[in-house]
Amino acid sequence: MIIVKILVLNAGSSSQKSCLYQIDESLPDSPLSPIWEAKIDWTKQPGIAELEVNIRSSLGLEEELQTDSRPDAIARMLETLTSGHTQVIESLSEIDVVGHRVVHGGQDYQMPVVVTSDVKDAIAHLSALAPAHNPANLEGIELLEKLLPDVPQVAVFDTAFHSQMPQDAYMYPLPYELLDQGIRRYGFHGISHQYCAGKTAQLLGKDLTELRLITCHIGNGASLAAIRQGHSVDTTMGFTPIDGLMMGTRSGSVDPGILIHLLRQGYDAEHLDRMLNRESGLKGISGISGDLRQVMAAMEEGNSRAKLAIDMYLHSLRRNMGAMIASLGGLDAVAFTGGVGENSAAIRAGACEVFKFLGLKLDDVKNTESPKDADIAMADSTVRVLVVQAQEDWAIASECWNLAKAHQLSKEKTAV
Repeated sequence: MIIVKILVLNAGSSSQKSCLYQIDESLPDSPLSPIWEAKIDWTKQPGIAELEVNIRSSLGLEEELQTDSRPDAIARMLETLTSGHTQVIESLSEIDVVGHRVVHGGQDYQMPVVVTSDVKDAIAHLSALAPAHNPANLEGIELLEKLLPDVPQVAVFDTAFHSQMPQDAYMYPLPYELLDQGIRRYGFHGISHQYCAGKTAQLLGKDLTELRLITCHIGNGASLAAIRQGHSVDTTMGFTPIDGLMMGTRSGSVDPGILIHLLRQGYDAEHLDRMLNRESGLKGISGISGDLRQVMAAMEEGNSRAKLAIDMYLHSLRRNMGAMIASLGGLDAVAFTGGVGENSAAIRAGACEVFKFLGLKLDDVKNTESPKDADIAMADSTVRVLVVQAQEDWAIASECWNLAKAHQLSKEKTAV
């Protein structure tokens, strides 16, 4: 039996997740558990990278690395694959394919591709549109090229799933010529939305092409997608990941006239960028945190600003869900995924409450039972409501497996 070992690197602006999967000659219908997974977090202490490694779902290693260098930290993380009590392979050379989540693929990349010099140039060029993510994605690619020069690498783009939205959905009502500068709605979280939609159809026993879905990827960053006939036809994030829903520290959609006003008051682009991305959302309104759990705890203790933040958060979610229903022309199911979407029964209930007029009936008992990959609507609900466990890393590994099979990739063949 042929076993394909696929390493997934999922780089964020301040964290790095990685998994190693073993997949045989057929891709299973349900996600496999990685045999090794690791996470690096740079947010806890300045100059410190916190490394955590798990093998077969059990904690294997916790370590503090005295470094600000992303490549050095990733290199140390990969060492744990082949040494110590977290060892699961003899050598990195056993890895057959490396898959990378790349946040921005622009207009040109509508599907996963094998990384070439042209692909790297495009990722670098698009860093101007995703400055917190694409440079980190490119760093991981270049590091793995040095460590595994003969292993094909695959870029899986977060924007790809939304790349076939109709023109009236992706265009902005700005001078038409700006489209030539790449100014359009791209959408993000596409890897998660695509997996969530497919899993929803599987759980419902339906053909995806027959369903009108809203997939709700809600974490610290959050977005919705309207999915019809298996395709994204609308989404809340736009030219950048700031747009759309109110999030943990991002504002979501605001009147652009506010930004013009602030510029005239002396704010510069860097100040506005920091404010919109890091000082707004739940954190900006509550004054407490961008972590929903902390804001909800403060609300329960009587903090009025925390309550306002939660009320605004739900208002933003409901309003945008309504917009997605309009884009779909109806609704068969809503699926929640991501850290908040999977774990906050209160947010799910608050989001669904206003759609009772559609015949949506949430089962309160099922909703509070911490469901995973489950339908939590009442039996007679006309709209199904599901909680789908996010499997972004598995989705990337699956794309790598499909590409490897389609093009018979090997360690000697690094281009399609």
